[in-house]
Amino acid sequence: MDYRIIADSCCDVTPELKEKWNVETVPLTLRLGDTELVDDDTLDLPGFMAKMKACTKKIGSAAPSPLLFQEAFEKAKNAFAVTISSQLSGTYQSAVNGARAALEAGAQFVHVFDTKSACAAEVLVSGKVRELLYQNLKPEAIIEKAEKFIGEMKTYFVLERYDNLLKNGRLSRITERIVSILGIRLIMGADGNGGIALYRKARGEKQVLEKMLTLIKESGKATKDAVMVISHCNNIAMAQKLCDAVKSRFEFREIHVVPTGGLSSLYADDHGVVMAF
Repeated sequence: MDYRIIADSCCDVTPELKEKWNVETVPLTLRLGDTELVDDDTLDLPGFMAKMKACTKKIGSAAPSPLLFQEAFEKAKNAFAVTISSQLSGTYQSAVNGARAALEAGAQFVHVFDTKSACAAEVLVSGKVRELLYQNLKPEAIIEKAEKFIGEMKTYFVLERYDNLLKNGRLSRITERIVSILGIRLIMGADGNGGIALYRKARGEKQVLEKMLTLIKESGKATKDAVMVISHCNNIAMAQKLCDAVKSRFEFREIHVVPTGGLSSLYADDHGVVMAF
């Protein structure tokens, strides 16, 4: 039976990987003050980034409607969906509602995965689902193995700018001022339950890279023959340095370095880097 992977637009999957893995993305809506933009292939990302930096009002996003997911599921007939953490967005619930409607309308099979993470992690889970599909496993076995994978997955990220966290009320002005004055970089990541936690503080790129490598080592995850995804927002230099450093110390089978899309760029902001494994 032929399956398609449906992801939301927080999944930083490249056009090449979309084609290779048979992935379709359902767009969220990006909000810059009173302006709304659709996070799809027509988004002018450089233009969006410029508008985002200039925006002094609250920024954010809105989940796709259940109807958008329903239409994608009905077209696919058989689908596995991969969404951003249900703790960070209403997208997961929207996908569940769309799946229910699609099945009632005649779709044969739909299952929605809550990745409990975002960005690079969604790419990682999409690739895992496709890998399991290649093994010709039954849907129940794919669900079991993919859920186990999600439960063990690690996601960490480091930002260079904290403007958007400040605009969204996720970082106090006092904390932002202290971080800026002292030149501290916060290394954050998924807390395992769908939320975000602070893992390390660092000064300078060299220390950031070293501490991210330490987090991989201390994660307890076996890295031999595993896959890693690194997303970056206009920071290919640091992303590649991280990739090279990881290759020198660990035995990942494959490392995908990908640019962030609209939603990921909104939250990671300029020069943000995310890794998931």
